[in-house]
Amino acid sequence: MQFSDIDFVIIGAAKSATTWLQLQLQADPAVYMPDPELHYFSREYEKGDNWYLSHFSDEGIGKTVGEKSNSYLYEPASAERLYEALPHAKLIAQLRNPVERAYSNYCMQFRRGNISADIESELDPSVSENFRFHIAGQFATHLQKYVDFYGREKLLILFFEGVKQDPEAQMAKVHAHLGLPPRDLAPVKRDKVKDKAAPMVTPGLRKSLGWMKPLVAPLRGSAAFEAVRGSVAKKVEYPEMTEDLRDRLNDYFAPSIEALEEMSGQSLKHWYKSTAKAERA
Repeated sequence: MQFSDIDFVIIGAAKSATTWLQLQLQADPAVYMPDPELHYFSREYEKGDNWYLSHFSDEGIGKTVGEKSNSYLYEPASAERLYEALPHAKLIAQLRNPVERAYSNYCMQFRRGNISADIESELDPSVSENFRFHIAGQFATHLQKYVDFYGREKLLILFFEGVKQDPEAQMAKVHAHLGLPPRDLAPVKRDKVKDKAAPMVTPGLRKSLGWMKPLVAPLRGSAAFEAVRGSVAKKVEYPEMTEDLRDRLNDYFAPSIEALEEMSGQSLKHWYKSTAKAERA
């Protein structure tokens, strides 16, 4: 398969139900997408074109072919690299309220043991302007690079709320953008979508038992393995975001949200929850 055979790319955003979007497309017999996020045009570019194309099998011949890598939205060089290889491709971005996305990302990192329980120091933009939580949520800035190369008409901008409120309409927009006939939603198993509510083995215990991982790997998925894991897995208690912190984040993201409204042609007033200084005035 060649670059010319690849028809579309989902470029992000992370923590915005893009896994659901990919699973819906993969369930369509007219669509082919490889499973892993390749991150070729962002993190793996040095591996070369042959490495990238090797992930697309002949199963995609005669189908609408695409891939999803959320890092493409944020890596500065991705837009130009992608355009050089796939100038014909259609792009899809599914975005989420940047405040909610930042908190969801925080919870994921907390769950993994990568950051502290001091949510104020991690998320307050006045303390530290973090790329993962803050700069990554400035969607209009990131999307503008793609608009500059591809033009606005090749970029479909979707929002997380569409998945929650009217998933059929959301997928109808995707199918229309890709030139595909509409089809019913596919059932998506919950274990196929990331679930931050699922009990987990604490990071400390995982680290101390790391030496056992190769030994128990053949047992993973068995009743005995799951029984033992269930006995030590605990429900994660996530630090809550206060309304004051939410207000500070909303104020931080307000200019970016306004720019995204103009770019997308859609109102995002519901994203200004408890910020609008006008609401207080």
